[in-house]
Amino acid sequence: MTALTTLAVASAYALDTKIVSPNGQIAVAITDEGGRPMYQVERSGQTVLMPSPLGVKLNFADLTEGVKMQDYNVTPVSDTYELKTIKQSHVTYEANEGVCQFAKNGWHAMDVIIRVSNRDIAIRYKLYPKKVRNDETRVAVVQSEATGFVLPDGTLTYLCPQSKPMGGFARTSPSYETSYTLDEPAGKNGWGEGYTFPCLFKTPLLSPEGDTKASPRGGSEGVLWVLISETGTDGNYVGCRLLNAGGTNYSIGFPQQGEMNGQGTVTAAVSLPCETPWRTITLGSSLQNIVETTVAWDVVKPKYKASKNYTYGAGSWSWIIGMDSSCNFDEQKRYIDFSAAMGYRSVLIDAFWDRQIGYERMAELARYGKSKGVGIFLWYNSNGSWNDAPQTPIGRMDRPAVRRQEMKWMHDTGILGIKVDFFGGDKQPMMQLYEDILTDANDFGLQVIFHGCTLPRGWERMYPNYVASEAVLASENLHFGQGACDAEARNACIHPFVRNTVGSMDFGGSTLNKYYNADNAHGTVRRTSDVYALAAAVLFQSSVQHFALAPNNLTDAPAWAVDFMKDVPTTWDEVRFIDGYPGKYVILARRSGDKWYVVGANAEKAPLKKTIALPMFGKGTQMDVYSDDAQLQGSVKQVIQNKKQQLTVVIPQNGGLVIKNKQR
Repeated sequence: MTALTTLAVASAYALDTKIVSPNGQIAVAITDEGGRPMYQVERSGQTVLMPSPLGVKLNFADLTEGVKMQDYNVTPVSDTYELKTIKQSHVTYEANEGVCQFAKNGWHAMDVIIRVSNRDIAIRYKLYPKKVRNDETRVAVVQSEATGFVLPDGTLTYLCPQSKPMGGFARTSPSYETSYTLDEPAGKNGWGEGYTFPCLFKTPLLSPEGDTKASPRGGSEGVLWVLISETGTDGNYVGCRLLNAGGTNYSIGFPQQGEMNGQGTVTAAVSLPCETPWRTITLGSSLQNIVETTVAWDVVKPKYKASKNYTYGAGSWSWIIGMDSSCNFDEQKRYIDFSAAMGYRSVLIDAFWDRQIGYERMAELARYGKSKGVGIFLWYNSNGSWNDAPQTPIGRMDRPAVRRQEMKWMHDTGILGIKVDFFGGDKQPMMQLYEDILTDANDFGLQVIFHGCTLPRGWERMYPNYVASEAVLASENLHFGQGACDAEARNACIHPFVRNTVGSMDFGGSTLNKYYNADNAHGTVRRTSDVYALAAAVLFQSSVQHFALAPNNLTDAPAWAVDFMKDVPTTWDEVRFIDGYPGKYVILARRSGDKWYVVGANAEKAPLKKTIALPMFGKGTQMDVYSDDAQLQGSVKQVIQNKKQQLTVVIPQNGGLVIKNKQR
C-alpha cells in the first residue's frame, strides 16, 4: 500500500474513534469501514502503522468481517506496582483505554480494547456469548486472529526466525533458539514459519504529504523503531508468532500443527466471555523506549499470591563447563564451596543428577549447601510425549500427581527451585503446562526457570515464583561450537534491544575461562574479553543468574574480575539506554539501590570510540572504569567524574566496558 493510498484510507477514520496517549503524541484510530474492523497508528502526526486488520475467527462466527462498531468510549487507566524481577523495580503506568464494541447481526460479539500510553500500544479482544432465542453459545474455539501490523514501505527488520517443529536436537524445536537476521528488508517469512516474539523493526517516517522523510538505513534520524510482541498469555490461550503476509504486512500466527509431536490443535478453546492476550507495540524515535519499555508487565495482573518471600541472586553452574559428567556428588560439593566463596546464593545442578547423584545424596548435598549458605536449583525434563530428549529426571513435571509429590520432596529437602527444559511448542496444552508447573511450584515455595521453551509473556508479574526463561540461543552453544563463540559479542549486542526487552532471559554466560572445558586448556575458545564477561552480567537481565564461572577462576582469572563478579547485582531498580545499534554495539546503564553500572560491548571490527554522558555520576564522583586495550587485555582504573559529566571510552571488537561507583 502506497503512502498516498494510506492517507486516502485514513480519511475514512472518524475523528471520534481515536485513542490518544496521555501526552497526545500517539493516536490509534479505529474504523468499521466496509464491515471490517481496522486500526491505524500515528505518532506526532506521522503514520506508523497503516490501516491494519483486527478481529478473530471463531468456530461459529467470523468476526473479521460483516461487523459494525456500535459503541465507543475512552477512559484513563493507571497503575503503580513494585516488581523486583524485571528491569525496573518501581513502575508507574498511565494510559488511555478505548473500548470499541462491535456487533454482528445484532449480537454484541466483540470488544476491541486498546490502551495507549506515551510509548506503548496494547490491543486485545473481549469475546461474548451468542444468544439466539433460549440457546446461548458459551464456549468457542478461536481458530485464528486477523490482528495485523502494516508497516511503511522501506522497513528494515531485526528478527528471530521460528523453526519448524520436531527438528533439531532430539526433535525439540521450536524452542526460540535461532540466530537473528538484522537489517533485512521486510517481506521475508523467516524459514517459512514466521518469527518468534519480540520482533523489532526500523521504519521510515511518512510526512503528512505522504512521502518518506528518510530511509531507515540512514541511522536514527527520520526513522522510528517499532517493537511488536505479546503478553498476558496463559493456559487459556495459545502462544503466537508473527507471520509475514507479503511486503511490510505482518499478522498474528497461531502454533504449527506439528508441535507437541502432533498432539492437540493449533486453536484456542475458550469459555465466553473471555479476554485474549495483549498484542503490544512499542514506539521510539531512538532505541530508548524499546530498551526501557515495561508494557509486558504494565497490562497484566498477578494470578496468585506468592507463598513465601522469594529472594534472588547469583549462582554457579558446573554443566556449562563440565557437561553431564560434572553432575556428580563430589563436583557439586566443590561448586557449593565455590558459590560460598563467591558469596553466591545457589548452585544449579543439571541433567542426570537423579542417576549420577540420587535422591538421598541430593538431600545430603542440600544439607551441606545450607551449612554454607548456598541453596540448590534442580534440572528437570518437562517431557511427556512431545520430543525425544532423554535427559533425566523425566516424566516428573508433565503429570500433576507425580509433579506435586516431587515438589513436596524438594520442599522438604530445602531445594530453592527448578529449571525445567525441553518443552514442546506453543499449543494451548503446553501453555497450560507452564502455568500448572508454576502454580504447583508456588504451593511448595519453589522458584521456576524454563529452558528449551517459549518466550515469557508478562510472567514475572503474573506468577510471583517465576524467575526467567531461556528462549534464546544461549550459553551452551558457546560450548558446543566455535561459531557461537565467534559471534558472541554480536549476539550480546542484539538481546538488549530485542529478546531481553520483554522478559527475563536466562543466558548462563559470563565465563572467565579461556576455554569451554573443565581443564581450561582445550575446547571452544572464548573470543571475548574478561571485561566483556563482566559487562554481560549486567547487560543480560534476570533476577537469578547462574554464571558460567568455575572454581579455577579463583586463581586463574584476574582478581579484579573475580571481585566484580562477587558483587554484581542480579536485581535492578532502573535501566537507561545510552547508545547502541542491534548487532553492532550497546551501551546501557542499570541501577541497583544507589549503585550505577554503565556497561558496553562492541561487535564491530573497528574500535568503538564514544564520548558518553554520565548524568547518574555527579561531579567529583569516584568511578571504577573497567576497559580493554587493543589486545583485549583488561584493567581497572579509578576516574574522577568531570564537571561535564562525560567520559570518552574506547571498546575494541569483542571487548567490553564497565563503569560503576567506586567501592568505598
